[in-house]
Amino acid sequence: MIDHPWDIPPASAVAIQKTLARHVRQRRLTRPVRTVAGVDCAFLAGGREIVTVAVLCDAKTFQVLATASDRRRCTFPYVPGLLSFREAPSVVAALAALPRRPDLVMCDGQGVAHPRGLGMASHVGLLAGVPTIGVAKSRLCGRHGQVGRRRGSRVALRLGSKVVGAVVRTRTGVKPLYVSVGHRITLPEAVAWVLRAAAAVRLPEPTRQAHRLVTELKNRG
Repeated sequence: MIDHPWDIPPASAVAIQKTLARHVRQRRLTRPVRTVAGVDCAFLAGGREIVTVAVLCDAKTFQVLATASDRRRCTFPYVPGLLSFREAPSVVAALAALPRRPDLVMCDGQGVAHPRGLGMASHVGLLAGVPTIGVAKSRLCGRHGQVGRRRGSRVALRLGSKVVGAVVRTRTGVKPLYVSVGHRITLPEAVAWVLRAAAAVRLPEPTRQAHRLVTELKNRG
């Protein structure tokens, strides 16, 4: 696990990102996955507070086993490309509040598909010491070809000459998702787990449930 200061200028955060990106590992999962967690965040009080929900699911059925949440004041400003410095402390705290450590975590955001190779999923994976996948609804960087319309269709997402993710159709005729390695998993495994967890809907069930619950918390203020 890796830790670092949070109340720092954006320029220092960029330097930390570049350093941490060198520690991200793209490798096959080394243990069976029995539980998968999903996390999602929302902002309150005009962006001055953040609330995060973590949902723990059974890896075979994706039934919800437990939930946990964290709410705190935001200490880092909104800076594009540095969103994990606003969100990651709350995400890690919510994951730690679950009754058991998940074997795999899906984050609503990017992994290595990031200009400096350290999106939310990679940052959280390093901090929490767990395998993570970035599952984003939109592209942050890179280029890709046309994705087929049918579920399971995918194309590579490239940043320069490097493959940093995959654009995956999880439901026929519905907008694709941007899947990337967060930490300690390979891209083919990440894509397979996202498709497995999104059997009938666009979003993987763990992140879909986390989004639903965090939206309820936000609406309650």
